[in-house]
Amino acid sequence: MPFATDDPNMLDDWLVAGPTAALAGTSEARPRAARLLGETLQLWTDAAGMPQCRLGAQALAIQARHGYLWVCPSGRPARPLFDFPEYGEPGRRIVDCGGVGVAVSGLRVIENFLDMAHFPFVHAGFLGQVPHTEVAKYQVQVDPATREIWATDCRFWQPRASAAHDSGSEVLYKYRVMQPLSAMLYKSSSRAGELDAIGLFLQPLDDEHVIAHTLLACYDDTSTDAELIAFQQTIFGQDKPILENHAFKRMPLEGRAETPTRGDTSSVTYRRWLRERGMRFGVRQAA
Repeated sequence: MPFATDDPNMLDDWLVAGPTAALAGTSEARPRAARLLGETLQLWTDAAGMPQCRLGAQALAIQARHGYLWVCPSGRPARPLFDFPEYGEPGRRIVDCGGVGVAVSGLRVIENFLDMAHFPFVHAGFLGQVPHTEVAKYQVQVDPATREIWATDCRFWQPRASAAHDSGSEVLYKYRVMQPLSAMLYKSSSRAGELDAIGLFLQPLDDEHVIAHTLLACYDDTSTDAELIAFQQTIFGQDKPILENHAFKRMPLEGRAETPTRGDTSSVTYRRWLRERGMRFGVRQAA
């Protein structure tokens, strides 16, 4: 394969290559370019309305699901693309919040997504507030059937949990990691008894650069799309400079490089999960 990695975790999985809406008006003669794993792909919609992908003269496996285009670089996916049942549930708002470029390993971005301890310090006034800084004990496990990571019973006091909230409350969270560069967050909704779903799907440009695509599947009868997008981009904009100023752009998986704390249970599980997969892409090699 001509891609700038031989890691099967990347080559044999489905990687997001952009939103399906980006193919509007394309054809084989007028494709859209998309960067993936150090190479530039050509994407278009054929006469039957099906997405197509090519790298040079080579056709690549592609599918359109969950509002995005997913490419398997090797053409031999090791597993089906993950399910996202909330995407098609009646009554949910589906909002593509756009893609944000981040100059760091995508593994860092997913790990930050899982971290609640930084809420009061990085997202003060939104997802946290001093003195409400304690991360209560929660449960993390790897599902034996799907091999997905699930963090459950996560609770955190937040002054404004989403665009639909205007007062503080304790918010229930669930996290799900489906792939090394794809994760979901489920959190208390403005609709009683329901959880909003937020997908974070990373497009790996190379080992140290990604485009972070965020998708909402939420219950919100008051906010406009622009308000929902602005809220998510505000949160991500607060994270971006911190992510890009890590001492190591790539994720160190050896235990001595960075020390976890009690609030990092999800991070510890995520890093162990990556090691067990033999992850090399976006990883800082031990000295």
